[in-house]
Amino acid sequence: MNARTSSRSNVDESLTGSESVSVIAEVVAKDGDDLEELLDRVFQSLNLSVISETFRISNSNRVSGVRFFRWVCERRSGLSRSSKLCSLVIDNVGAVGDYESMLVLLKEFSEKKICLTEKAFGFLSVCIRDHELGSCAVKRVVDMLNSVGGSCRNSGVHALIKMLCIADAFPLTMYVMELTERRTSYYNILIWAQCRGGNFQEAHDLIDVMKKFNCEPNANSYNYIFSSLCKNKWTVDASNLLEDMEELGFLPDEITFEVVICHLCRLGQLDLAAEYLKHMMSKGLEPRLTTHAIFIKGYFYGNRLQEAYRYVVDAGDKQRCSENMNYSLLASLFQRSRRVVEARQVLNDMIGRGLRPNFSVYMKVMKDLHRLGMGDMAVDLKSRFMKLDASN
Repeated sequence: MNARTSSRSNVDESLTGSESVSVIAEVVAKDGDDLEELLDRVFQSLNLSVISETFRISNSNRVSGVRFFRWVCERRSGLSRSSKLCSLVIDNVGAVGDYESMLVLLKEFSEKKICLTEKAFGFLSVCIRDHELGSCAVKRVVDMLNSVGGSCRNSGVHALIKMLCIADAFPLTMYVMELTERRTSYYNILIWAQCRGGNFQEAHDLIDVMKKFNCEPNANSYNYIFSSLCKNKWTVDASNLLEDMEELGFLPDEITFEVVICHLCRLGQLDLAAEYLKHMMSKGLEPRLTTHAIFIKGYFYGNRLQEAYRYVVDAGDKQRCSENMNYSLLASLFQRSRRVVEARQVLNDMIGRGLRPNFSVYMKVMKDLHRLGMGDMAVDLKSRFMKLDASN
């Protein structure tokens, strides 16, 4: 049996998942004339997970996956514009040192307005520990991104900075900005990464660095720090940062307040959270639907049921667009805690205000009422619901 026949016999159409990865990787590595024909036999097992693992094996063996990529794009046209897939092949040609193919692919992707992710630059991880080698490799990539322009340039610089941050190669991220430009969005990635590592002081110091280079921080710059401080239970520091932020003229946004409110509610400090809500609304900011949900759940699980109901009513008076969701959420919380009579009352109240309950919540309450022998209440609730439908 010759090698060509042997390779064909190893490709089984019934292979799936992890079994097919090694077979596909072997076919890709052989790079034979019949590569596409052999790959067609395992077409049914093809998914992004299998593709990713095939590229991983190809990268470790320094095998080009360009033909494999072309075959995938032809057979799975829906993946041809996938940022994940396109980033995987860029990482592959980088791993094998095929920069000519990288340039061709980047130009092609930019023409199609395809964006890259940080996965595109994983191949740099082998050299970035050495600053000199890392600097040379990074410059080569940046020069290439600059030359192709378009979507790959813009998303590529962002992705490169994120990849370097994840790898804790912070000096090289600064080098990338020296080669390109300093942007608030780039600095925000650094702040995110420092917070992710628990380096709050370093993250806060970056705010000063940004100002030094006339790169104004935005709400996201602070939100990353707020979120990390709160997750690590540094409530006082978060409160001080919020005050500093406002004193410096930076207006917090809805997410800023939600982060602090969420943390305080988790700690059971609902009264203090309510003060932040008042402060937020005094700034002309409207709570997000998720902020309302945090308060309602906080009061409910804190067994402050009257306050939960009062919050729903008051929030509805101030912000009509949130009314339906808030009432339905409270009814759902009662229903899930087996307080079906209270759940039914909340639904009655919201119907009385002309609001249509979430249908799933309504049906669950109806079923519970029937199951518990409260058919009269179920009939009454259904009647109210039907009248609401008729009036609409």
